[in-house]
Amino acid sequence: MLSRLKSAARILLKGDPKKNKRNPIPAITPEEVAEIKRFFPCEKFFIFGHARSGTTLLLRLARLHPEVHGNYQAHFFTRQPLLKSFVNTPEAEEWLTRKSNRWNRGGDLSPLVLRAAADFIMERDAAREGKMIVGDKSPSSTIHGQAVRDMHAVYPDAKLIYIVRDGRDVLISERFRNFVEESKFLGAEDKRIIEDLRKDQTPFTNGTRSIFTETFIRRVAKGWVKNLQEIKDEAQRLYGKNYFGMRYEDLLATPFDEMSKLWKFLGVKKTSKSLEKMIDAEMASNPDEEWQAQRNGDIAAFLPKGQAGNWQRLFTEKDKSIFKEEAGEMLVKWKYEKDLSW
Repeated sequence: MLSRLKSAARILLKGDPKKNKRNPIPAITPEEVAEIKRFFPCEKFFIFGHARSGTTLLLRLARLHPEVHGNYQAHFFTRQPLLKSFVNTPEAEEWLTRKSNRWNRGGDLSPLVLRAAADFIMERDAAREGKMIVGDKSPSSTIHGQAVRDMHAVYPDAKLIYIVRDGRDVLISERFRNFVEESKFLGAEDKRIIEDLRKDQTPFTNGTRSIFTETFIRRVAKGWVKNLQEIKDEAQRLYGKNYFGMRYEDLLATPFDEMSKLWKFLGVKKTSKSLEKMIDAEMASNPDEEWQAQRNGDIAAFLPKGQAGNWQRLFTEKDKSIFKEEAGEMLVKWKYEKDLSW
């Protein structure tokens, strides 16, 4: 009794004490999903993939279909601060759950707020295009399994597409993007490599000199392995038949066949053979290559963009050895190699 009186006195004098941490944001319920789809009826999909794995190309091709629309990099679930930051504070929880807020029906409005925000952003674009299947593509290089779990908490009814690229080519592509952008994360050794590359490219193409530092190879390779392992495992566990995994190299080799499978997965009514020519035309363009050429042409010209197997020209024996240590088994798992003898 005395404790309650003291607590009441503190509240009267100082106000209600503030929480410094909110409770976990609840997942949307099946009943809430059914309710919100009356307002936002489009079917949703999300494309995940490690950076430099072909997510942009895949979306460019996917939205060629007259029933499918998509846009780039909302990062609802894949890059901080994330969609859930809208409600991920004690103050937001208090507002959306308080008893005097009769709109919440005695619960927490947080999952509905998140779903409504993302639905409106995507369906606003889709409505302009007159399409009823819409999705976002966002690379997921730093948030792996958690990205899938966060997505499922808001979109348990959506479809998840995951595109994988040979980690050795991911490594090269990411390296050259950092070079072209002159990333603030480049160290002194990285900058020396860039300057030497500008002076004479020959040592970097005959196995004499590496374009990498050992630290860079290990960091990217470890991240690539973690990304593939966690996203595939969580996607299969949470989405089951609504998960679609594919390889970038297969998309390059047989683009119409791969896209036909993808469109069928998304639930389109019909795929016309005329789309094959549209796919070929889209693949012939490379906006990223053009952008890199404008940004830093002498470095960008060194690497053919979007191709499979660039690593074979640029890896030194030491590069191979380091990458095998970190990611060799994952290459075998995704059938990029039969064993570790490459």
